[in-house]
Amino acid sequence: MSIQIRRFDSTHPDFKSQLADVLAFEAGEDAAIDSAVLRILDDVKLRGDAAVLEYTQQFDHVDASDMAMLEIGRDALQAALDQLSPVRRAALQTAADRVRAYHERQKNEIGSNGFIYTEADGTVLGQKVTPLDRVGIYVPGGKAAYPSSVLMNAIPAKVAGVQEVIMVVPTPNGVKNELVLAAAAMSGVDRVFTIGGAQAVAALAYGTATIPQVDKIVGPGNAYVAAAKRRVFGTVGIDMIAGPSEILVICDGSTDPDWIAMDLFSQAEHDELAQSILICPDADYIEAVAASINRQLADMPRKEVITTSLTNRGAMIKVRDMDEACEIANLIAAEHLEISTENPQQWADKVRHAGAMFLGRFSSESLGDYCAGPNHVLPTSRTARFSSPLGVYDFQKRSSILQVSEGGAQTLGKIAAELAYGEGLQAHARSAEYRLK
Repeated sequence: MSIQIRRFDSTHPDFKSQLADVLAFEAGEDAAIDSAVLRILDDVKLRGDAAVLEYTQQFDHVDASDMAMLEIGRDALQAALDQLSPVRRAALQTAADRVRAYHERQKNEIGSNGFIYTEADGTVLGQKVTPLDRVGIYVPGGKAAYPSSVLMNAIPAKVAGVQEVIMVVPTPNGVKNELVLAAAAMSGVDRVFTIGGAQAVAALAYGTATIPQVDKIVGPGNAYVAAAKRRVFGTVGIDMIAGPSEILVICDGSTDPDWIAMDLFSQAEHDELAQSILICPDADYIEAVAASINRQLADMPRKEVITTSLTNRGAMIKVRDMDEACEIANLIAAEHLEISTENPQQWADKVRHAGAMFLGRFSSESLGDYCAGPNHVLPTSRTARFSSPLGVYDFQKRSSILQVSEGGAQTLGKIAAELAYGEGLQAHARSAEYRLK
């Protein structure tokens, strides 16, 4: 088995259209999925727990007579943590500690209490920062079980000061992933329910007799989960509608080609729609990476998925120089950007759009997925142009503070009244004028 990855040259007259084609990903809603999701959301909103029980039996084949059977208690979470092998528990603990330390620093940088200042006339203005009360995190279950997802979603919520974190995780055929439960215990998750799909999103968004309504839902899921999150936005907040995983590697040709080939594999193995792109000014190096890809492919357990991903959505781009590589990186605005070069900071300074940047040849993207510290929930599908990684700030909200002094009311009142009359809003104007001496 070999892979034929598309090759592009930035000097080609049609390069921009070729690049647009390879980047194209239409995350449009599937009508059948959207219709099914709408039916499930409405049913859970109307019937609550009874509907959740029925859908859990239908989709996950878990037969529970009441919701208590679908909740995993804190003792069970702790037991899952306690039964981990010492090596695995130490790895999970180190990852959790690093994620927590990073987000604690993020919280301090943001400022946990907001700001306030007093003007000359005694008017006080400011902003108060407060955490959300209750957050729901969706964690994939079944074959796709990600304890790292628990850490990345629950820990920043707790660091932000969220009072209650409720986790939902599907357990098809009743199979629970002990490492996921252990991660929940380690992250401080308050309640865990073994439900998934659109019905889990509905339960979190609307609340049931058993599951309290949350203020925000975060975490990845399948097409039904994404459609449900899109539908309930407005009733609750959501983190993002994530697309397939992406990696863009900028390389100057100084890194071992085997390393770069495996870095491209690391995203391609996620699923067939994942995207892996290499940009380099050295044509011979590009061919060396291509040869390494085909040499290492046979040893990959997910080689069929990798092959489909790289064939359909992968690319290797020959550029004039590293400056042009950075320009193209800004156009792509990738979820993960590796700058595998000598002196990577000089090129990072030229990049404005990326979910996360991994600088230097030792910074493999996989370290960010698990244990480096920064959050691995990142904007995809070019949304890094205007979106940020999940962080403490996603679990906080801001309230403006206005305490206008009597002197300030004299100045501001006249201005407000004049503008209000101009807008034809007499009550606004009168309200301000009543405070004038």
